[in-house]
Amino acid sequence: MQTEIIIAGFGGQGVLFGGQLLTYAAMDEGKEVTWIPSYGPEMRGGTANCTVVISDEEIGSPMVSHPQAAIVMNRPSLDKYEPLIKPGGLLVVNESMVDRAVDREDIRVVVVKGNEIAEKLGDKRMSNMVLLGALLANLPVLPIEAIEKALAGHLPERHKKLLPMNYEALREGAKFKANQAA
Repeated sequence: MQTEIIIAGFGGQGVLFGGQLLTYAAMDEGKEVTWIPSYGPEMRGGTANCTVVISDEEIGSPMVSHPQAAIVMNRPSLDKYEPLIKPGGLLVVNESMVDRAVDREDIRVVVVKGNEIAEKLGDKRMSNMVLLGALLANLPVLPIEAIEKALAGHLPERHKKLLPMNYEALREGAKFKANQAA
């Protein structure tokens, strides 16, 4: 089985880190995986997205035109990626940064106030983990425990003190369930 995921937002939201974490977790679980980052020259505040492909078999191409799932962390990302998701796919929306509803009725949608939840947990930078938790609760490509293990194994030493908060953010996001596609 192969799963294609796009994570998109602007620089500084942890978009690329979320994708890297999925990649590390998939590798640690013995899966085949590709990760392609893309970001504007501005870095913080510019556009950023990454494509992650996770598979049980060799991956033919890392390029993805129509992903099965996407996390969109802001309005421009919703506008760009909503039309591209495969029918029956999953869209996780950071309602904190998106001011419109999802138009499509043929996909499953999870709407999460990622920024607000992260701030309640004590650090607004955790919104990417909240949204990643929501994705994994609705797309069983990897267990949340695999992400937690990847965090512990790949987070730089200077950030290890943030592990409990990251775990909590993942679990808070996992409480959100998608509506059913038509």
